Amino acid sequence: MSIRHVTLRQLQVFEAVARHLSFSRAAGELHLSQPGVSMQIREIEQSAGLPLFERVGKKVFVTEAGRHLLATARGVLGSLKDAEAALDALKGLRGGLISIAVVSTARYFAPYLLARFRKLHPEVELRLAVDNRDAVAVLLTDNAVDLAIMGRAPKTHDAVAEAFASHPLVIVAAPDHPLAARRGIPVAAIASEAFLVREPGSGTRSAMQQFFDEHGVAPRVAMEMSSNETIKQAVMAGMGVSFISRHTVGFELQHRRLVLLDVRGLPVMREWNVVHLAAKRLSPSAYAFKSYVLAHGRDIVHAYAGVEGAETTR
Repeated sequence: MSIRHVTLRQLQVFEAVARHLSFSRAAGELHLSQPGVSMQIREIEQSAGLPLFERVGKKVFVTEAGRHLLATARGVLGSLKDAEAALDALKGLRGGLISIAVVSTARYFAPYLLARFRKLHPEVELRLAVDNRDAVAVLLTDNAVDLAIMGRAPKTHDAVAEAFASHPLVIVAAPDHPLAARRGIPVAAIASEAFLVREPGSGTRSAMQQFFDEHGVAPRVAMEMSSNETIKQAVMAGMGVSFISRHTVGFELQHRRLVLLDVRGLPVMREWNVVHLAAKRLSPSAYAFKSYVLAHGRDIVHAYAGVEGAETTR
């Protein structure tokens, strides 16, 4: 067997497993069964004559041989994406595929952006990936997606980021929290509360750390969670407070399941950006989606993810 006999589909499977470091997540992304993914990887390893992955406990790691093949695989897949974009340019908006990655906090409004755009261009195929900021940055810089919706663009890469909506970050608590009725809470006082936080690599976690660093205090992290939904449920249960996107808690604030704490210096105002690599040649469909987000994103965010700012129900 020779590596020359590896199929394009096998390269796609290999790249997905290497990116996620998970056979099950790769299977979900590619709409395959996990045994099917394992079989494809075995066939590639037979062709390569070397193991491409190794397991240590429950964790998956890419071997040295895997890292060499991964660079080639991403080059091949990237070249095919560029060719696809060139063909889309010839077809105009009669068709085409847009691959979009969004940070997990944006999942509260991103589907509405896609749905509205799809009504205007029903012939365009949309693919959506949702993950934390670090993972979305990898997808973007590896040219695995055309566009990303996130806060700050990756600093170490040449990326174009254009803001389309404000993004307030706040601290929430259960309605019966002792600080719920207090006004002008000092940052040092809130820092001693039990904070339920997102995992490292999350944009919200990074913004929280920056906020407390600027005030010279360290928050007491009680628990890390990888889901905003889990954090909200834990805060409602009285397990602690959370520094979180205002756009994730609109429903809970409206129905008094959560309240905003009136902490000095909050809300922290950030921006939502639509991002792509500076060298990326956007297809007509991807360019049309970017233009749609810049023109209508603000209204859609505020309609479906909560009103801008922190002046709403406490």
